[in-house]
This record gives sequence, structure tokens and C-alpha cells, in this order.
Amino acid sequence: MTRDTPLAVIAADTARLRRQFIELPYHLYASDPRFVPMLRRDERRRFDARHNPFLEHAEIRLWLAMRGSTVVGRIAAIDDRLHNETHGEQISWFGFFEATDAGVARQLLAVVEDHAAGRGSTAVRGPVNPSLHEAAGLLIDGFDDPPAALMAYNPPTYPVFLDAAGYAKTRDLYSWSLDLTAQLPARIARIADRVRGRYGITVRPVDLSRFDAELEILKVVYRAAWADNWGFVPPTDAEIRQLAVELRPVADPELVLFAEMDGEPVGCAVSIPDVNQVLKRMNGRLFPAGVLHFLRRRQIITRVRMLLLGVLPRVRRLGLYPLLIAEAIDRAARRGYLNGEVGWTLEDNTLINAGIAAAGGTHYKTHRLYEKPVG
Repeated sequence: MTRDTPLAVIAADTARLRRQFIELPYHLYASDPRFVPMLRRDERRRFDARHNPFLEHAEIRLWLAMRGSTVVGRIAAIDDRLHNETHGEQISWFGFFEATDAGVARQLLAVVEDHAAGRGSTAVRGPVNPSLHEAAGLLIDGFDDPPAALMAYNPPTYPVFLDAAGYAKTRDLYSWSLDLTAQLPARIARIADRVRGRYGITVRPVDLSRFDAELEILKVVYRAAWADNWGFVPPTDAEIRQLAVELRPVADPELVLFAEMDGEPVGCAVSIPDVNQVLKRMNGRLFPAGVLHFLRRRQIITRVRMLLLGVLPRVRRLGLYPLLIAEAIDRAARRGYLNGEVGWTLEDNTLINAGIAAAGGTHYKTHRLYEKPVG
């Protein structure tokens, strides 16, 4: 096969082609030391309505790019009815994007653009895998560090492919690095102490023996705290439960925190051990050897990722962000973790970004969401 071999883009609408769609990243990134192979079982379930409640309000169509019998790219078109209803938009998304060269990328994106126009969409936006609640954005800087749990990864060529295909930035998503062995800045510690004393704020870890009740609290805080964020779609009860159930086996209760004022929850900071450090050793399979690495995860994992940090709007200016960040850092450090990633955060969320920076966070990665008009 050469570059002169004709390129064909075909729908991955059979079991065999869907397997090829799922397998492509494992082959493309086989020699990339930063790539983290997800469990194949979990990747298959992403596209199965029996296992993915996102598909209750969205449709995903898959395509493969082929040169002869060789798969050289893939893409998904994602039509999320709930997003369009929430934001009054008519947007189609793209995701699960891989391409070996710019020509492959252009043809794959053109197929999604034609699909979107046929549905009456005004633009194509992405990438998301398959929504902003999961791996989102194209990595545009910070390629030297492996991705943390639930974060997207791609080679540096992909932003060039998107630019060449006529896509433009719509939002940047920031990730922040924290050295958990460093002393917390004195200013943040003072703010945390002042907030506790002045407003009677308490911070407590999750009680997993009350899993359902605690999940109800998280639902309320999560939806209210993020309601005014760009692109946010309140996840359904089924989506929140699915994520909680999937993360429960690796969760560290000391890293899942609720802030309460007068006995009522007003904020949360949810961090998880970076299971990617374990998945890196498992090559996408739990058996036979992968399970041994999973059982040793407490000895392997040295990094945490804070994936949720939110405060209810009515108390957002009281200083709860520094308090929650300080508590999360302190508890993670006492649990023996060495590094942390906070993110993603929206580039224009100045309040939360300033709080993370003041706590010693360094902006070290950026994922970009792109958009192109269609129709």
C-alpha cells in the first residue's frame, strides 16, 4: 500500500468493521510511549446502547478510512438531541478522530460535514468522545506528558490537520499541574482558614456506605454549579450513576469532598487516582496479566486528577474555591500522592483558573475544541 492507493471512507456498520474502528488507536500508537490504551471492553461499550446511557439522547455514526484493506483513519458523527435542546443550537459533533495524514483527515471530516448538513445542522464541532463529560478537545500543547484519566491524547499533527480542513478554535480547555509535595502557598492557607471561620464551612469526604444518598447530593451540586458554563448539558441520572459506578472500584473516598454551609452542600471537589498509570501496563486487556496490575494499583498510582471542582452560584464569591483546592491538596498529599492534575477548566473561567494558579498550579496542557460552519 502507498499514498497512491485510492482512499475510501466507509460506514463502520457491521460487527467486523466496528471492531476495526475500536482497534485502530492500539495500532496507530503502538510505538508512542505516551499513549495509554483503554480497556477494549470499555471502548466497545461506548457504542452499545445497553451500556451507554448517553445514547438514550444521542446518536453516533461511525466511519473508517481505508486504503485497500488497511485502516488509515476513523471518525464519528455525534448528534446529541439534549445538547441542542439545552442550548438552542443545531450542532453536530465529531469525535473518535484518528488519521494518518492530512488527506485522510480532510475526507473523514468532509463525510461528517455532509452528514451534518443533511440533518440541518449549522456547524460541526469537536472533538468529543462522545461528549464534554468525557474525553474532549484536541491536545494542542503539553505533548511530553502522558494523559491523565479520562483525558484525550493525540499527536501534534492533528491540530495541523484540523486547521487545513478549515476548522477554527471555539474554546480552549486548560489542564493544570500541581506538585503535591510542595508546601501550600501561605495565602491560600489563610483564605481557607478565614472561609471556614467566617462562614462556618465544613469539608467532609464522601461516605461510600451511603452511596445512593451521596450520589443524590453530587447530582444536585454538579448540575447547579456548572449550569452557566459554556457547553454544559446537565447529565441524566443514568449518566451520573454510570460514571460513579465505573469509578467506584478505583475511588479514594478521601479525595471526594463535599463543602457544606449550615449543614447544606454548597460545593464539591472530586478527584480520582490516575488509573491511567495502571492502564498503561495493561495493554487494553484485563486478562490475563492486566488484573495483576489492577490489584497492585495502590502501589503503582502516584498521581491524582481533580475532575470536578464546583461551587453553587450563590456562594461562589465567598472563597470556597481556594478552600476546596487546599483541602484536596492536603488530603491527597497525606495519602501519599506526589502529583496532581486539575482540569479541564474553560479558558475564560477566570475565577477558578485564578484559584488554581494561586494554589501553585501550572497551566501545562491545552485541549482545543474546533468548529466549522456547514450547510
